[in-house]
Amino acid sequence: MNAPLRPFRFLFIGFAGLSLLSGIWIGIARLGVAVPLPSPAMIALHGPLMAIGFLLTLIGLERAAAVDRWWVYGIPLLSVVGTAALILGLPQKLAAFFAVSAAALLVQFFYQLFRLRREEHFVVMNLSAALLFCGNLLWSLDSAIFQIVPWWTGFLVVMIAGERLELNRIRRPPLWVRVSLRVALVIFVAGLALALVDFRLGVRIAGAGLIAIALWLLRYDLAWQSVKLPGLPRFMARCLICGYFWLALGGVFWIWFARFFGAGPLYDAALHTVFIGFIFSMIFAHAPIILPTITGLALPFHNAFYLHAGLLHVSLLVRIAGDLAFLPGGQKWGGLLNALAIVLFLINNVRAVIAAR
Repeated sequence: MNAPLRPFRFLFIGFAGLSLLSGIWIGIARLGVAVPLPSPAMIALHGPLMAIGFLLTLIGLERAAAVDRWWVYGIPLLSVVGTAALILGLPQKLAAFFAVSAAALLVQFFYQLFRLRREEHFVVMNLSAALLFCGNLLWSLDSAIFQIVPWWTGFLVVMIAGERLELNRIRRPPLWVRVSLRVALVIFVAGLALALVDFRLGVRIAGAGLIAIALWLLRYDLAWQSVKLPGLPRFMARCLICGYFWLALGGVFWIWFARFFGAGPLYDAALHTVFIGFIFSMIFAHAPIILPTITGLALPFHNAFYLHAGLLHVSLLVRIAGDLAFLPGGQKWGGLLNALAIVLFLINNVRAVIAAR
């Protein structure tokens, strides 16, 4: 690990964690719970804090730590500066400028990787960064958040697909297997592009793409082999498989509820099935591998990890059931338990690090 850069990694992780907790707090307020906020305007920061302040900072930091090159740290740095500008109440266009710049640097990063090693998974990851760039550009143009969310979703879903494709290399999949993923990605990206012209139809096609990506992951991912192993591999595999099912259901909701994609309980179901059910399942699965890589601190697996993973899925079932039945109480309690699951995840990881030391 490059010693001069190590302290910056902890600063970035700290900011990502602060963005996550702030996003959760605002999310609780959006559920209708009376919690104090510094300003009523902060209610609109839930999405940017989670997508840019937390996820982009963390993913950028992960990539910077993997190659340990100073210029790659510009990705999380720009993300942090943009998010800080947003929190401080500076103009949204300024915050979006830094977010767009971070995405552009991420595109350049994956392009450089592809030039060094012409591997297909780098093309997929570069596509992911390009979707983020488009979403952040729409944000800079003052588009509505519900119009931006599909692009931020694409950034995360396609990035994870690229990472799983990278791991899938060891199985030497035949060409038709790789082509089937390409088709799924084309469907999804075509839906996003069409949404710029016909939003509802575009969301439906993008939903079909989400289902296709989820089915590819369920069929060809290495998780089915890892689930047979004890300890951490089994925990990771179970989180991954559950996440893939949530992603497929999210695709169904995008198709089914496209005309409600913007507000209300059905929008809540379509959005959080992917962001909580899929994205946080991926985070829970990979944290014991990624955090030690970034920090150099040991994070051994403990069976207590099943507590936060189990609570995440059970609480999401409660939330989705409340959304579909138009029961505000179900949505509210499910959302509060979602938040508790994520906080418990943070606590369990900190306890594991302390125990290891």
